[in-house]
Amino acid sequence: MESLGSFTRSAARATFSAYRSVPIRWRLAGGSAALTFVILCGFAGIVGVLTTRQVRGQFNNEVRFQADELAQALRLRWNENTLSLNCDQRVLSDFSNDNHAQIRIYDDSGLECAQNHPVTARTAQLGPQFSLPVRGDDQLGYRVETSAIKVNPIGDVTLLYARPLSDVDHTLAKVRFFLFVGVLGGSILALIAGLAIARRAMRPIVELSDVAREIERTRNPRRELPHPEAEDEIAVLARTLEGMLHALDAARGETEAMLDRQREFVADASHELRTPLTSVLANLDLLADELDGEQAETAHAALRSTRRMRRLVADLLLLARADANRTAPHRLTDLADVVLEAVAELEPVSENHELSVEAEPVIVYGARDELHRLVLNLVENALRHTPQGTHVHASTGARDGQAVLIVEDNGPGISHELELRVFERFVRGGRDGGRGSGLGLAIVRAVAESHGGTVSIERPPGHAGTRFVIRLPVAATADAPAGVG
Repeated sequence: MESLGSFTRSAARATFSAYRSVPIRWRLAGGSAALTFVILCGFAGIVGVLTTRQVRGQFNNEVRFQADELAQALRLRWNENTLSLNCDQRVLSDFSNDNHAQIRIYDDSGLECAQNHPVTARTAQLGPQFSLPVRGDDQLGYRVETSAIKVNPIGDVTLLYARPLSDVDHTLAKVRFFLFVGVLGGSILALIAGLAIARRAMRPIVELSDVAREIERTRNPRRELPHPEAEDEIAVLARTLEGMLHALDAARGETEAMLDRQREFVADASHELRTPLTSVLANLDLLADELDGEQAETAHAALRSTRRMRRLVADLLLLARADANRTAPHRLTDLADVVLEAVAELEPVSENHELSVEAEPVIVYGARDELHRLVLNLVENALRHTPQGTHVHASTGARDGQAVLIVEDNGPGISHELELRVFERFVRGGRDGGRGSGLGLAIVRAVAESHGGTVSIERPPGHAGTRFVIRLPVAATADAPAGVG
């Protein structure tokens, strides 16, 4: 019993879950069609019962009337010489041909005296052995009416008049068929009408969904939502969603304003830190030259830390300017010259790495210092994260109307997990011994995007390693805006 109850509950939950997965418009239309089906079934049942009673009653009355009419139409007399019953066969034929009726006449002893058709195995049982009453009865698929007729002088006879019930059954079958077609057709029409009504009722929600998708695509919460004319639940939903969007827009505006203030502060603070750091670097450099012994080593250590701090502040300043949309003056710049300068600056500290450059002149419109920092970070990243003896190659050129800068190496490459996050801030590869700040490639992406370009990471074909590809718009000399720079 417990297992049966558990199975029943599981089946009920599965049915309810399947019902909830059906769209609302189909649930509404299906509920309407089911209710219409139940109502029509009840109506058809009542109509069927009443019609059956009416048709059968009329049929029984008709058989009774025809039996009485036949009894009056017969002119029966006994043949006294042969003790046989004289019966007009034409009258029997007239009453039986149109209705397929069976007519029998029996004497008071139960012997058949006359008939309209030959007796068959089925109709042979229609006779006195059934103790036929005076009233009508249904026997063997026939409606049977019997009546007594006085025939003098010998004695009375019994008239049996039977009509097949198939005639009335055929009529009732047609009635039931039409009732079934009516119930089925009415339910289908109710389903179609329910779908049309549900679709029309759901149209305001569909419009709200379309506007919501448009807001999601454009990220513009200020767009107005459609309001239905009726003051119903959908109108309340539209006003609620509109109020929520206004609140989210206000919250986003406040957040963006706060972030803008933070970016401005970081940019200003980074800019202000450059002057004291420059002064500290100059004093430490002078102090390191004047001191001897351990004091000189301490001064050199402080000098190295301060230089690193200046580098970090410069990186933060560049990122803060990019976040605050502060762009440095742009001029026409040969990307090949920038690459050559950056590689020449890093060559003394390449630590047995093989550096090669293939610089094809290509003019871009940008900030030379920021582009220099981009190339410097890419080459330095390759030198820092690959073992000694690794070949690092930088190249420039124009492809498909774009300036392309490629920095690649044949080192161990970047893991797939790190490759997905390599351009995020403060992400380190782990092979630099903790010397990097994790901002180098983030600056590369920020500079590339501020110049209208893109940066991507690829795997060089044919060997292991890493390839960084920078694509920037090519600028012709005639494209330079007047007064810039």
